[in-house]
Amino acid sequence: ETLSLRVERHCQNANALAAWLDKNDKIEWVSHPSLEQHESHALAKKYFRKDCYGAVLSFGVKGGKTASTQFVDSLKLASHLANVGDAKTLVIQPSATTHQQLS
Repeated sequence: ETLSLRVERHCQNANALAAWLDKNDKIEWVSHPSLEQHESHALAKKYFRKDCYGAVLSFGVKGGKTASTQFVDSLKLASHLANVGDAKTLVIQPSATTHQQLS
């Protein structure tokens, strides 16, 4: 099968996206083990395969929930779904979906 190749590509894409978001002045924070400032970067580098830090990342948009909603609504290549595990590129905004009742 091609699963190992697909996972490797997912990880590469997440690494590149995390690095790009980390340099973007509209982003407040990024959490992905590929980033040197991540609290688990050293452990991930030690235990994970080279450059395979996982395909999931999280980040915060400056400006809070309103700015985050505008950001998500403007996306063209990612789907706004709370359906983790899909083959699509997904964006989940917990404050507007899964954790809405907590705000």
